[in-house]
Amino acid sequence: MKRTFSIFKIKNLSIAILLIFINFLEASQSNYWPSAQAKEGQLFNLINLNQFNSRNNNNYFFSFFINSKTNLTNYPQTSGQGVQSQDKPNQSSLGKVEVSKAEVYDLRSFTHPTHTRIVLDCSQVREYTTLELKEPDRLAVDVLRAQLNPILHGKQVQVQTAYLTKIRLAQRTPTIVRLTADLDWRLIERTHVFTLYDPFRIVIDIYPREGQAQRPVAESAEKLPEEKPIISPQPTKAGWTLARQLGLGVKTIVLDPGHGGSDPGCIGRSGLKEKDIVLNLAIDLKKKIQEAGFEVFLTRETDIFVPLENRTVIANQKKADIFISLHVNSHPNKNRSGIQTFYLNITQDSVVNELAALENATSPRTLNQMAETIRKIIRHSKALESRELAEKIQENLVKCLRKAYPDTQDLGVKGGPFWVLIGGEMPSVLIELSHMSNAKEEARLQEKSYQQLLIEGIFEGIIAYIKTLGKG
Repeated sequence: MKRTFSIFKIKNLSIAILLIFINFLEASQSNYWPSAQAKEGQLFNLINLNQFNSRNNNNYFFSFFINSKTNLTNYPQTSGQGVQSQDKPNQSSLGKVEVSKAEVYDLRSFTHPTHTRIVLDCSQVREYTTLELKEPDRLAVDVLRAQLNPILHGKQVQVQTAYLTKIRLAQRTPTIVRLTADLDWRLIERTHVFTLYDPFRIVIDIYPREGQAQRPVAESAEKLPEEKPIISPQPTKAGWTLARQLGLGVKTIVLDPGHGGSDPGCIGRSGLKEKDIVLNLAIDLKKKIQEAGFEVFLTRETDIFVPLENRTVIANQKKADIFISLHVNSHPNKNRSGIQTFYLNITQDSVVNELAALENATSPRTLNQMAETIRKIIRHSKALESRELAEKIQENLVKCLRKAYPDTQDLGVKGGPFWVLIGGEMPSVLIELSHMSNAKEEARLQEKSYQQLLIEGIFEGIIAYIKTLGKG
């Protein structure tokens, strides 16, 4: 790219300061002064020039880019050429220069048989400088007038080669983003830094000396996990929720074993108690989910009573991304059986409302709190994401159980006003794992194989839901 630059070879810092001062005087004659930010940038550049001078025997360059209103200063470069920015400063109503910042929004690296390529994605065309540093050995690329996307702050990429070990990103100053490659200059043949467009990106190619390209890192180095292919998020049946638009994922899960302590839940003919079954299932399910790399908490780990309202409070305190409450159903019709999953909502379904009344029996709330409760349901329901989670869990639960128990009934997914789900700041569901009132399912609940299929089904449902977020 052809660029208009005036290049001055400077051997004394005072001459550089004089040139800056003359430039300021020229700007003042046109009744236009650079902003404080631009001045600070110039002084910062001079300081770096002085440091650069000490390493390069006074052989360095200082360049000015001057337009009709202001001037921008480039860093010295040890390799490559800076890219001239295409966007211009804007003058505010107060006469100051507003310099827009490009966002550095992604960092990628690829190790090839002959070299390693590093790619830095920027939202706008930007100038950059490169520095070859020693003690320790590293290559630095500074992107000027740029800011780092918050999710990239402190980002580090481990590279499994002998000549290049780590790539780091940081916001070096309020207007400079620095990429640092930790390497061994003794093993490097050359580096090549250049730009590509549409979209704009800065590319750094690092070529090792002959015989070093395939050399592995030391045996003691930790083995990095394999890169997973990117999965695109999917909309819910009602469309794209805000969680999916923002690319949110799941890290922390809270499991809630229903009832406990003085509240046994439903009791089977054999004396089997709901509170004991769901606690055992929650403990085993926690282990399985943790093995998959998630953080998992239980609202209770022993036979204690936890008020319904406190269970989502615990989930909120743990900053949970998913809340799952485990229960066993009971019904006046002893022949009724099957699995059913609920999410928080107001419904006219009499069967659901009857079940909700049973599950909410331990709530201490009074009638004068009804309006507040309804507002909470509307405000915190996360209904679309909760329904998506409920559907994935229900689908996978039934599928797993039918492997060994083909007569398993799928009672579907419904919304209901369950106290245990009110107040959660995350997608929340309540699962009714079989019917204690059905003799056949009560017996199955005591079988280890049946319990393992329940755990597998819930786990597979959670993973299926996370995949719909594009995070699986």
